[in-house]
Amino acid sequence: MENLKGLILSGGKGTRLRPITHTSAKQLVPVANKPVLFYGIEAMAAAGIRQVGIIIAPETGDEIRGAAGDGSRFGVEITYIVQDEPLGLAHAVLTAEPFLGSDPFVMYLGDNLLQGGIADLVAAFRDHEPHALILLTPVPDPENYGVAELDGGGSVVRLVEKPPEPPTDLALVGVYMFTPLIHEAARSIEPSARGELEITDAIQWLVDGGRRVESHVVRGWWKDTGRLDDMLEANRLILETVERRVDGELEDSQVDGRVVVEPGARLERATVRGPAVIGSGALLRDAYIGPYTAVGAGCVIEKAEVEHSILLEASSVRGLEGRMESSLLGKNVAISRDERQPRAYRFMVGDNSEIGIL
Repeated sequence: MENLKGLILSGGKGTRLRPITHTSAKQLVPVANKPVLFYGIEAMAAAGIRQVGIIIAPETGDEIRGAAGDGSRFGVEITYIVQDEPLGLAHAVLTAEPFLGSDPFVMYLGDNLLQGGIADLVAAFRDHEPHALILLTPVPDPENYGVAELDGGGSVVRLVEKPPEPPTDLALVGVYMFTPLIHEAARSIEPSARGELEITDAIQWLVDGGRRVESHVVRGWWKDTGRLDDMLEANRLILETVERRVDGELEDSQVDGRVVVEPGARLERATVRGPAVIGSGALLRDAYIGPYTAVGAGCVIEKAEVEHSILLEASSVRGLEGRMESSLLGKNVAISRDERQPRAYRFMVGDNSEIGIL
């Protein structure tokens, strides 16, 4: 198992994160001011994988290429593979076959975050040499996931996709390890009811053929960042791990706890309570930033309070009377409130947006 390759799936429409994903790939939405996709690439690099293929969609591919580049800054070599339309994860594997060849590989969904990386998984795969190894985690709502049934030794007996009555609470995490036999499996299955070649069906084909499919239960946390609540939760979990570093300018300001203030950021009469990260060139004036907030580069927060939120670059929040919380602001979004009477709300909002005034 010398040449283990990596495959990251970074196509997909990101419908659950609209309107942010109308203009940006969901895998590039930042968590703790770093695109979700980069955590996956870093996990592969840390596991000793050097050749990484990234599956991209025609619509968002250029943006992903622009962000991740050739991979050199991560210590990997990236090959981009265009999947013309999202016809399922097993279809993505077939699309990547020219890149993967006859090498074993780890497949990682680009909008997933996994605490502790994948080094353990890669080690288990190398030691046991099964035909496939899947990652599982106990979840409270298994009916929303692919679910695995195991035998006494942890080998997979059956996989079911979103079962109304789940046989176990073990859901498939978006990380898999395969030998080249998966290509034959993907060619042998039929599209599912939704017209896609499902990876669960391909793995089931291996099981039915008597091949060894092992499982590895995740001990830490795992997040699929497809929805706002999951993004905020992932942001919270990653911010829990930051080390305090204050490189920006502070004027009459207070920074408590684990806070990163990037170079070029400026705080004037502001309080930041960690864990939080303030991006380069951001300006906080007469502001309070509460825990679990990631403020992107060049953002301005003035006469406002923000907590448990993600602000993408160059956004601004000014003059709010109350506190903005549990929010995700896209790039260049401006939220403000005028002091004049009578008070009224004025909005200019993109498609599929959501505004809550509480």
